[in-house]
Amino acid sequence: MVREYWVKDLSLASRGRLQIEWAERHMPVLLRIREMFEKEKPLKGITVGACLHVTKETAVLVRTLKAGGAEVYLCASNPLSTQDEVAAALVEDGIHVFAWRGMSTEEYYSAIAHVISAEPDVTIDDGADLVTTLHKLARGEKTMETEIAKKVTGELDFEKLISKVRGGTEETTTGVTRLRAMARAGMLRYPIIAVNDAYTKYLFDNRYGTGQSTIDGILRATNILLAGKVVVVAGYGWVGRGIAMRARGMGARVIVTEVNPIRALEALYDGFEVMPMSKAAEIGDVFITATGNIKVIRKEHMEKMKDGAILCNAGHFNVEVWIPDLEELAIEKREIRPNVVEYRLKNGKRLYLLGEGRLVNLVCAEGHPSEVMDMSFANQALSVRYLVEHGKEMRPDVYRVPAEIDELVARLKLECLGVEIDTLTPEQERYLKSWEMGTI
Repeated sequence: MVREYWVKDLSLASRGRLQIEWAERHMPVLLRIREMFEKEKPLKGITVGACLHVTKETAVLVRTLKAGGAEVYLCASNPLSTQDEVAAALVEDGIHVFAWRGMSTEEYYSAIAHVISAEPDVTIDDGADLVTTLHKLARGEKTMETEIAKKVTGELDFEKLISKVRGGTEETTTGVTRLRAMARAGMLRYPIIAVNDAYTKYLFDNRYGTGQSTIDGILRATNILLAGKVVVVAGYGWVGRGIAMRARGMGARVIVTEVNPIRALEALYDGFEVMPMSKAAEIGDVFITATGNIKVIRKEHMEKMKDGAILCNAGHFNVEVWIPDLEELAIEKREIRPNVVEYRLKNGKRLYLLGEGRLVNLVCAEGHPSEVMDMSFANQALSVRYLVEHGKEMRPDVYRVPAEIDELVARLKLECLGVEIDTLTPEQERYLKSWEMGTI
């Protein structure tokens, strides 16, 4: 059965409104875009299907899309990241929300199916679960996701449905990786704009946002002192380097593990220790995965760890810390604090897993600060408008955010911060376009 909404408790809406109001006060760029959308209605008649973390910042985005004329259907991109009070407030605003904190796997994919049933013109994804589920349904695949989804959708004409989609956007590195793999395999059916790859997204959201919010999640869950601890960061992409930077700022000794020699060298030159996980496992106090890959911390690493080591994940899915190995090694487990599960191993040591191995910054805290999501979601809103206007002309592939959108977001952010910058003189512009003048 298809529902209009599916949330935990509508009575939480008043609390949610206060949370959204707080976020809006710190997201001036998106509010400027909302004012523009309200006047121009660029999304009139468009149905947007979004699979995102249902947070106060996401609320500011979907309210902006609605102001532009869109009908918005929203489900969670993580079973544990929904802020229930925000979900309730959005339902009262006329957004079709299918999300609550603590969803089972079946409920999670059922919620995605509700969004698919709305027959969206544009999709917004964070991890690509919405896009991949829709594509699997259109291909007639029988998987766990599609079998769950069909209980909600019934026998929709998925081929017709996917042909209707003008395009989509993707918020995160993991999702972009999956979608590029689909494009290489010739399986992607409509164009996707990789919002994650915008300069005004990954240089700020991935680095400063995840760096701060990951440390925030660890401290809220454990209340440990980071100063003097050995913190092991797996992966030195933009997320990993942000975490490493903030952990060092808290006084931790930081070790980076990597498989990419260029990134490993960069971490070394940034002043961090670099070694394989097999060696880091013996000396680390806190382990944070940020690779977007599977089984980064597994049985042979867990067996070497100190008594009391803390494990958590800042990548998208709960597969980086391989929990089946942890379960196999344990003779007992118990929740010792909210979002902290203690595993007592056969060798007598205790390991602590935060947030079920899911995104520690969203499960154990509130995710990124609103100020940094302001830029990420400004890119989302403007990319949705771009797809509405140009999606039918674009072939199925993964695209960067248009440079003019990326630059506009940066300029708007600087304006909102009261920061002025220089502009090129006509002479300087001519010089940059010419080749004649050399050393004088």
